[in-house]
Amino acid sequence: MENETQKTPDYEKVAFVLKTIGHPVRLQIIEHISKNKKMSVSEICEILDLEQSLISHHLSNMKLKGILECTKEGKNRYYHLALNEVLNVISCMHKCKL
Repeated sequence: MENETQKTPDYEKVAFVLKTIGHPVRLQIIEHISKNKKMSVSEICEILDLEQSLISHHLSNMKLKGILECTKEGKNRYYHLALNEVLNVISCMHKCKL
């Protein structure tokens, strides 16, 4: 018989991810990266019309928390989703009539 605690999700991890993505700029970044598969900081800045320092801050935070990964190509760093499940959460919230 399976232990009851093995069936329950790790609510702390779920809350950790939700807190991290729970910012309008971060949600936009995630959606743009998911559509483009990978993006550089400058590409994201151009699309969102926001300062590089602000975008870098959000990208670093999401990378640190395991939501994004980064690869270096030449002088550029390209970000891509590491935790695709966040797209399900965002999609579900878009469907709600908030």
